[in-house]
Amino acid sequence: MYRYDEFDHDFVQARVAEFSDQVARRLAGEITEDQFRPLRLMNGVYLQLHAYMLRIAVPYGTLNSKQLRMLAHIARKYDKGYGHFTTRQNIQFNWPALSDIPAILADLASVEMHAIQTSGNCIRNVTADHFAG
Repeated sequence: MYRYDEFDHDFVQARVAEFSDQVARRLAGEITEDQFRPLRLMNGVYLQLHAYMLRIAVPYGTLNSKQLRMLAHIARKYDKGYGHFTTRQNIQFNWPALSDIPAILADLASVEMHAIQTSGNCIRNVTADHFAG
């Protein structure tokens, strides 16, 4: 299981703070959705037909109990009580409010998780799973 070092902790905390500011600017109308798109995609946030979707990284497809409990907490507090595991062994929440996503990212950071590079043109987590199909 991947464990954060000091650099990881600092990097993820800085990214949460940076994205919190970007969300506040978007909600205040200071930046357009077109300007916000690359910023949200770098943080695993997609815009679907009816809501935003957040994809969370699960390094190596493994979770400890503290991380799994945090995902359950996020599902109950910020979504509809459940999430979806992807074919690449990440998890998606399909109904978070944009205003809640910075708090979700802070909750994830508290258990050494993030949503960085889970969307767009980036290296993906698990590219094949022998249990798929």
